[in-house]
Amino acid sequence: MIDNISDNSKGWLFFVKASFCVALAATAAGILFIPTDFLVKGYMGLCALFLVSTSITLSKTLRDEHENQRLINKISEAKTKQLIKEYAE
Repeated sequence: MIDNISDNSKGWLFFVKASFCVALAATAAGILFIPTDFLVKGYMGLCALFLVSTSITLSKTLRDEHENQRLINKISEAKTKQLIKEYAE
């Protein structure tokens, strides 16, 4: 059984990383240039950092869950094939 694992292209990786950097820079610029006091800017900055960290954690958790499900499906499929093989004999 051959797994079809599709790697991301270099162009896609560049786009994802560049998009993240542009979004982060735009958020930082928006927070820095908003006409308000430093307390509000600090609060907004911490909220933005928290949002970024939770987004990364969420995406990693969802990916790990997907990978675990694939492994469970492979194990289940192997057990089923083994049972069918034993039953056929």
